[in-house]
Amino acid sequence: MLVFFCRIFQFFFNLAVRILPWRTPVIVDGAGSINKIPELLQKQKVKKPLVVTDNGLVKAGIAKKITDILEKSGIPYILYSDVEANPSVNTVNAIQQRYVKEGCAGIIALGGGSAMDASKAAAARVVRPKRTVNKMAGLFKVLKRLPPFFAIPTTAGTGSETTLAALITDTDTHHKYAIMDLSIIPHYAILDPELTTGLPPSISAATGMDALTHAVEAYLCWTCNTRQTLRYEFEAVKAIFENLEKVYADGKNIEARQAMLAASYKAGFAFTRTGVGSIHAIAHTMGGLYNTPHGLANAVILPVVLDDYGKKVHKKLARLAETAGLVSPGDVKTNAEKARNFIDAIYAMNKHMGIPAGFDCIKDADIPQMTKWAVKESNPIYPVPVVYNRARYRSVIERLRIPVQIAAGR
Repeated sequence: MLVFFCRIFQFFFNLAVRILPWRTPVIVDGAGSINKIPELLQKQKVKKPLVVTDNGLVKAGIAKKITDILEKSGIPYILYSDVEANPSVNTVNAIQQRYVKEGCAGIIALGGGSAMDASKAAAARVVRPKRTVNKMAGLFKVLKRLPPFFAIPTTAGTGSETTLAALITDTDTHHKYAIMDLSIIPHYAILDPELTTGLPPSISAATGMDALTHAVEAYLCWTCNTRQTLRYEFEAVKAIFENLEKVYADGKNIEARQAMLAASYKAGFAFTRTGVGSIHAIAHTMGGLYNTPHGLANAVILPVVLDDYGKKVHKKLARLAETAGLVSPGDVKTNAEKARNFIDAIYAMNKHMGIPAGFDCIKDADIPQMTKWAVKESNPIYPVPVVYNRARYRSVIERLRIPVQIAAGR
């Protein structure tokens, strides 16, 4: 009955999604593209932006690159730099209050998914001041144009610079949920690879696997894919397999960094139109309960869930194995064998880049809550290849608590 209900809901939701007024950010890319910020602000008549970032980027001097550009152009600004990993409701409210108090007229979100998500939610509160963050959780609860919004990713992973989602953690319950609305898609996405060259290898690895998760889950969705999303999913998977380990090994490789930013954007574009799946549903519980970085959580969970989906995804994973260059299209291997190649390649990449094979933080007492949250998030909306109930989520979460063996026969 659960599967039937979910599939009927997803079928009609798919029809509705195709007639929505989708829009995309204006892309400004290439090394040094942040220097175009003053021109873009002038175009949007923004005289005093709020720059939202985190303390790590302030200490690393990345935020100063943006503020220096503003100062040299004579543009006054306000800096908010207290965004944390897995941003909280309190942080969102603090950003909104600062924006209003200082009389700002636009937002520059600088950082990974946390800074961009917190900024999106805060901007939504600016235009919906009487609606709490919790009340905006779910689909289409904003429905009002945001102030001019400029997203500048400093990692290649979340794709938040092009998505309709903002992930926020409830300060009291530690429940991580999404605000999803077409109006919170940023107006500009500035993809400057020079901002990512100083990332530690571990961050490059986790965020890159996050982008791969987005592309794979979007492709596995059984509804909502279009010619454009399919093209972006294939291009993102190919680029990530070709460039992720390059940027892990050499953070100064500008060409590979630009390719990863483009892949992250394309994967974000794809999943914001098709959806994600069970991997994200579990990852969000990890972020809410244990403050696990989202990219790291997705990286660990991705191959385990793909394994668990079984034959339902073999044909599609076989296509991705070909796209990634793991096997040739004319290879005589079965779809199951090609799918195995793809999953094993993910396990191998994780191991090579030092990503753990499981989590040692999951507590027995938390698993019922994790399964409850995961089911509530994923059903009926996520058009996953296999619909999970609480028992199926528990089974996968139990597997994540122990090291996953890479050798055959795991």
